[in-house]
Amino acid sequence: MEQILQLIKKIIPQPILEFFRPAYHWILNCLGALLYGFPSEKLLVIGVTGTKGKTTTCNLIAQILNSAGYKTGMTTTVNFRIGDKEWINTAKQTMLGRFQLQKLLRQMVKSGCKYAVVETSSEGILQYRHRFIDYRAAVFTNLSPEHIERHGGFENYRRTKLKLFEQVARKPNGIGIYNLDDENVGYFLKPKIARQYVYTLKMKAPAAGIQNLFRIDRIKSTTNGTSFSFNGEEYVMPLIGEFNVYNAAAAVCSVISLGIPRRQIKRALERVAPPPGRLEAINKSRGFSVFIDYAHEPTSLEAVYNTIVKSKIKNQKSKMICLFGAQGGGRDKWKRPEMGRIAAKYCDKIILTNEDPYDENPAAILDDIETGLSQFPKRKFEISKNYFKIIDRREAIKKALLLAKKSDIVILTGKGGEVWMCVENGKKIPWEEKEIVEDILQKL
Repeated sequence: MEQILQLIKKIIPQPILEFFRPAYHWILNCLGALLYGFPSEKLLVIGVTGTKGKTTTCNLIAQILNSAGYKTGMTTTVNFRIGDKEWINTAKQTMLGRFQLQKLLRQMVKSGCKYAVVETSSEGILQYRHRFIDYRAAVFTNLSPEHIERHGGFENYRRTKLKLFEQVARKPNGIGIYNLDDENVGYFLKPKIARQYVYTLKMKAPAAGIQNLFRIDRIKSTTNGTSFSFNGEEYVMPLIGEFNVYNAAAAVCSVISLGIPRRQIKRALERVAPPPGRLEAINKSRGFSVFIDYAHEPTSLEAVYNTIVKSKIKNQKSKMICLFGAQGGGRDKWKRPEMGRIAAKYCDKIILTNEDPYDENPAAILDDIETGLSQFPKRKFEISKNYFKIIDRREAIKKALLLAKKSDIVILTGKGGEVWMCVENGKKIPWEEKEIVEDILQKL
């Protein structure tokens, strides 16, 4: 079906297609739901949206619910899950196409799932993929600039995300989960969802009328995991970093809202696993550490670097060797120099390389990132000394590993658990960053 639709889009002139695009998406989503019998009406659906942390939050919610004895389905950018069965998302879409998404929801129903956790993207909402999904709960993780060109500005991006909460607010038993520390949270609290759960680390005196407030404090992160207090109760998890505490808080609030006992939540959180490619440790046997992460925009990139610094992984002798790139195809060009500036702030050695260039000149993308290196004048990066531009990502990874000495930290960002690299003419090259690192390490 999707192949037929692609063919139709090639035949119909672009101006006509643009005019009818909203109706086109709405009708197709309706047909998809109709074809598979509106499966979401037989599930309690939790939609997770925001800029960062969506995939990890979805995984934590699903794992906690499964651990508590409730068979749960899940769909995210990285992976899918039905009960204990998990597999990788190879579609390179956060939300699957309308027919694929409804088909997966139908499979969840057939497998006996009670809950479905759906990572809900702004692109998916733009294309009405959220319609005809019977969301009971909406989770807001955070918001920062991303996909600005696609949406025509940050306000439009934020307004698109809001539609999920407006949809849930129409249900008399709707549930809203909110990160109270994000500066945009007030915007998402405006739709009057029946039951609201909010969490905060920084806010001392929240506004009046806030329901079900949960406070985070006493965060302690080490190389083995993180402990934190959540409304006075101690929680422990094997994930590291403050940003993962926020993800965990969103997940814990979500399952509390569903009536899962605290003791089961605490026990499940101790055993959770991060999704593939989310601050995933690969190597420690050679005396240095290697991490891969999806961080592909400034806020998440800084969160990863900051976590490495604060979690005692880095010591006084350690050097941070940072490899990254930026998406091509005209996507969010503004963020390229900003990512360069952040890398200059934290990293001792920098390697710029390919990420997903699409039809854009890869060298030009790296040049754009390079302009940000000089914006942090405390560090100077000289080519072939502590700064390298290597377009071939495999060769760049090899260079990063060769540069690493004992106790150093190699951080590879931008791909994480993705399985494709998108290049010119719509071509997709198979890509498994973890396997590539392990293969190079074995050969060195």
